[in-house]
Amino acid sequence: MTSRSCLTVILAAGEGTRMKSALPKVLHTIAGLPIVAHVAKAVHGAGGSDIALVVGKGAEQVEAAVRAIASNVTVHEQTERLGTAHAVLAAREAIARGYDDVLVVFGDTPLVETAALDQARAKLKDGADVVVMGFRPAVPNGYGRLIERDGRLIGIREEKDASAEERLIGLCNGGLMALRGDSALALLDKITNNNANGEYYLTDVVEIANQAGKSVIAIEISPDNVIGINTRAELAEAEAIWQGRKRRDMMLAGVTMHAPETVFFSHDTLVEADAVLEPNIVFGPGVSVGTGAVIHAFCYFEGAKIGPNANVGPFARLRPGADLAEKSKVGNFVEIKNAKVGVGAKVNHLTYIGDAIVGTGANIGAGAITCNYDGYNKHLTEIGANVFVGSNTSLVAPVSIGDNAYVASGSVITENVPADALAFGRARQEIKEGRAVQLRARYAAQKLAKKAD
Repeated sequence: MTSRSCLTVILAAGEGTRMKSALPKVLHTIAGLPIVAHVAKAVHGAGGSDIALVVGKGAEQVEAAVRAIASNVTVHEQTERLGTAHAVLAAREAIARGYDDVLVVFGDTPLVETAALDQARAKLKDGADVVVMGFRPAVPNGYGRLIERDGRLIGIREEKDASAEERLIGLCNGGLMALRGDSALALLDKITNNNANGEYYLTDVVEIANQAGKSVIAIEISPDNVIGINTRAELAEAEAIWQGRKRRDMMLAGVTMHAPETVFFSHDTLVEADAVLEPNIVFGPGVSVGTGAVIHAFCYFEGAKIGPNANVGPFARLRPGADLAEKSKVGNFVEIKNAKVGVGAKVNHLTYIGDAIVGTGANIGAGAITCNYDGYNKHLTEIGANVFVGSNTSLVAPVSIGDNAYVASGSVITENVPADALAFGRARQEIKEGRAVQLRARYAAQKLAKKAD
């Protein structure tokens, strides 16, 4: 396919009124990525296709979402909504540049796969002029049927116009199409709006091509490829399908998942083989997990790097900039943000580490925190190799703890601690004999007084 040039027209000008949203429909997300960007990823994988993006509402935002995926994009505005063929011809200038293949896809079909697009292009390479991508739904009611004869596609019949025999056909129109580039504009320009709605329908190209003696065929692709998003309910259904695909891909690549249906991935999540994922884990954007890492239940990650054989959770949160080195440990109810945790270091429980460097082999006790924010600016805490930080310690940044230092539990550390030093930062304990009896009496009297009032 790389020897053939390709243009893909992505139709993304729909109003999306059924989404009930101020956000353009194609910018709603699946796995953290806009719907139209999923389409662009599939297209971009189809032999490096150029993209002609047809936009309407929210044009600049839609363009930005697609350009984040591919650079070879031209943008074309559809100012009127006069049917699918009219939308395709909004990209006339791009089509006229001359390509071997022209694909037409929809910006609201996020589950379309590169393999399906490649399959259609392969048929163009083999000599077809028009390739319609069909699918077989479990229940075909409501879909246009693909009418074939002797291996040729002779028509697309809407169900209301189909005969009883034609309604028995299971292969339905998915809307996706491939056209031979040297004849695409000539065929599209022959489409008229002589119909009840006064619109230009792309499906009419089948009849026009047949009348011109062109080769018109249908191929069958998975129904997931043509699932369009029109409502929030359909968005959730597509998310479930995408997550199912991703989970299966992960497991086939060597990742262990105890309850895969409870693990949710982002579009860019990377998990290496032999990692173990326990139930109820959510991956936000920008997370990678190294080989052999174990992620315990009920964790949430975003913008984080988890090194090989690290151990995380349960109930851990990794925020952007968290970087866990090999064999490090982050335990239950721990939050890490913009911090590097060194090889073999342990941050076991009930701890916040933000804007920090934790050295190799360091041990951070329960309830210890880095006080990184002064109300205006963030400051760095540096913890050296093999440092022991006792429980309920506050490290007030900017501050550094030297290698092999020991910080006593309950300390508030505001000054740098040298290597191999022992640091105390707490008030001296005092004992007042018998004072507890007096306090109980006083508090009991106060309680009675309140009741009397």
